[in-house]
Amino acid sequence: MKYYIIAGEASGDLHGSNLMKALQKVDANANIRFWGGDLMQAVGGNLVKHYKERAFMGFIEVIMNLSKIFKDISFCKEDIKKFNPDVIVFIDNSGFNLRIAKWAKQEGFKTNYYISPQVWASRANRVKAIKRDIDAMYVILPFVEPFYKKHGYDATFVGHPLIDAIANRDQVGEFKFREKHELSSKPIIALLPGSRKQEITKMLSVMLSLVDNYPDYQFVIAGAPSQDYSFYETFIKSYNVKFISNKTYDLLSISTAALVTSGTATLETALFKVPQVVCYKGSTISYQIAKRIITLKFISLVNLVMDKEVVTELIQNDFNKKNLKLELDAILDPKIRKKIFLDYYELEKKLGGKGASEKTANLIYKSIQS
Repeated sequence: MKYYIIAGEASGDLHGSNLMKALQKVDANANIRFWGGDLMQAVGGNLVKHYKERAFMGFIEVIMNLSKIFKDISFCKEDIKKFNPDVIVFIDNSGFNLRIAKWAKQEGFKTNYYISPQVWASRANRVKAIKRDIDAMYVILPFVEPFYKKHGYDATFVGHPLIDAIANRDQVGEFKFREKHELSSKPIIALLPGSRKQEITKMLSVMLSLVDNYPDYQFVIAGAPSQDYSFYETFIKSYNVKFISNKTYDLLSISTAALVTSGTATLETALFKVPQVVCYKGSTISYQIAKRIITLKFISLVNLVMDKEVVTELIQNDFNKKNLKLELDAILDPKIRKKIFLDYYELEKKLGGKGASEKTANLIYKSIQS
């Protein structure tokens, strides 16, 4: 069978790569063409365009790059026509993917969506377009399936693929990892400032402002695979910190605490059982727009899944050195840490068991045959 997969950003690349491996198991003749990244490319198939070429964050950034986005949409449609897949699989990346899905459905292509657009967070009216344009929706957060059902659409909860990604990773021993990256024996505070330049620029300086207040700890920046060290260098040259690129899981596995930019990384940090402070700051205009259309009590996936505040969220003006220090002190306190650990174990139960990629691959394969 022929599969056309469209993913964006590092998380989409990760989940897309695991889905591709599962598709190859269920369909020995799988012919996969995709938009994604290095991880998907390593699995095989044919890469059309790398997500690094089209990573835009926030309303203002998207508007500034509309011309490029529309060119990519036109190119994608033509590429799909030439490939003529048996199914198109959309992974997250809703701004781009829902536009392609509308066209694809009209053209008679079978459309499957893995990792739902965040219609449960804002603009629920998009469900109408999803019902019209998407043949099957596979969701990875437990509260999303009943959300769709409430809107008259049958989505399928498949479990969260991060559980598999973490369980199946190649593990490096702590001593070996510290030695390789010249880390001391001090406990580690991991800094995860995001993956895109706009968010790293806004997050990292505030995170780094705490370094000198914690001489008994070692701060380590988790560099995103989408960015080169030269970009981070201007931020870190004045601080006694370590920088490790593209090894976030290895770093989290030995970290005592973490300061994390809101996104998939908050869930990853929780699954590694690392107490964290969730941080977010966008451009003023983007934030004001988002505040008016997002209807959620929380922004972190950890709190959303648990439906209560498990981890503290510092958003926009609340994200400053004073507040960040107070919250970091809190998650280093043994009593608070114990409560967080208990909540993290409950979180993992709610996310379902292993096998999300395999379940989704089987459902996609069956959808082609139906």
